Amino acid sequence: MILEIVILAAIAAFLGLRLYSVLGRRAEHEEESVPQRFDAGDNASSRQGAAQQTAQAAQNAPARAVELEGVMPAVERGVREIAQADRSFDLSQFMEGAKGAYQMVLEAFWEGDRDTLRELCDDDVYQGFSAAIDARNEAGHVLDNKLIRIEESRIHSASLDKRTARIAVLFVADIAAVTRDADGNVVGGSLDDAVESRDVWTFTRNVSARDPNWVVDETDEG
Repeated sequence: MILEIVILAAIAAFLGLRLYSVLGRRAEHEEESVPQRFDAGDNASSRQGAAQQTAQAAQNAPARAVELEGVMPAVERGVREIAQADRSFDLSQFMEGAKGAYQMVLEAFWEGDRDTLRELCDDDVYQGFSAAIDARNEAGHVLDNKLIRIEESRIHSASLDKRTARIAVLFVADIAAVTRDADGNVVGGSLDDAVESRDVWTFTRNVSARDPNWVVDETDEG
């Protein structure tokens, strides 16, 4: 009986030490001042001032190192000029975004999704896609296309004209294309055989704008 009491006492002491160590550390942290979302200092003017300080810091920050692996020497100067003018520019992120935009624009065009095209393209490119959709609808045709894969994407050209950055990207992709009539009959193409497509799309952005998004400014065959 005495042995059991001793064991229980030892266990209680051990648990007490564990609780003290945990609560002690918690209490130390709780003594630290934690800013709250709705503190008096977090008003509109202070948030605006913080945003201005952040923007100023971004302007004064050194330009990011640009990894130019795979970039042709002829376009290297343009890429570096863009990176110098836009300190947030990241080449790898841009290329990932360009590939995503390429797929989204193609699929939006095939599906006749004008809202997405309006969001991702400038006025001239949008008008071209919109006119092609109108002609397709008048003919009673429906596109049943599928982007199989993007085999290659690389910068074709890059330049900075005052505050407007322009980067042309060459896309080499496999696309299965089928055109159907209003009754669903195939009138052209085949889903069984993918066709290689080579396109050069130019993306533009005002490097002074707050909007970080690029838009499709031009589409050409590669």
